Amino acid sequence: MPIYLLDPEDPQSFPPPDRADASGLLAVGGDLSPERLLTAYSQGIFPWYSEGQPLLWHSPNPRFVLEPDKLHVGRSLRKTMKAGTYEVRWDTAFTEVISACSETPRPGQNGTWITDAMQEAYVTLHRLGFAHSVEAWAEGELKGGLYGVSLGAAFFGESMFAHAPDASKVAFAASVERLKAWGFHFVDCQVETEHLARFGAEPWPRRRFLEALAEALEAPTRRGPWT
Repeated sequence: MPIYLLDPEDPQSFPPPDRADASGLLAVGGDLSPERLLTAYSQGIFPWYSEGQPLLWHSPNPRFVLEPDKLHVGRSLRKTMKAGTYEVRWDTAFTEVISACSETPRPGQNGTWITDAMQEAYVTLHRLGFAHSVEAWAEGELKGGLYGVSLGAAFFGESMFAHAPDASKVAFAASVERLKAWGFHFVDCQVETEHLARFGAEPWPRRRFLEALAEALEAPTRRGPWT
């Protein structure tokens, strides 16, 4: 399959997602402007690349997705949540969360895909009311959290981190429960991990994901701070 070169002058110039190669890679180039990022997410595409690489855009098949109704919270984690070990906050430390996600070491990974340019781009989306953080606090310190992008009734999870046991898990479970209460259709987890599978996420064929995304985008975007 060919890899498409994006038009730098046209932020909406994405090829159809089903033209991605077997790895999910669809296109290269462009920029991380808010218009291009939001266009990408609305079409089931997201940026993912490492420092020193060109800007790469992906649409994997299958897509790993969690429907809020199918959230599974284990007994031990539920006990931690009920005990109030962590205070969950929304959108009070977005910059700190994305920075921590970029700096936290991950097994089997060298470096990070959350480059300085990515951080700047998503902080801009946060200021515009489209990107959000969910944070786990204890004793006045940020212990874990996650960030992602919201469009319509879809939430696109990007990354999470933990500096204390279960901190990111508490933030994730709490976020999905809140999204369920708000009527969100799904959380896009992008690619499969054992961690997310335990929460109930499942692989969806790209066609199913894109159909669900189109339906979710018919709902108004819950834009602005989620405090």
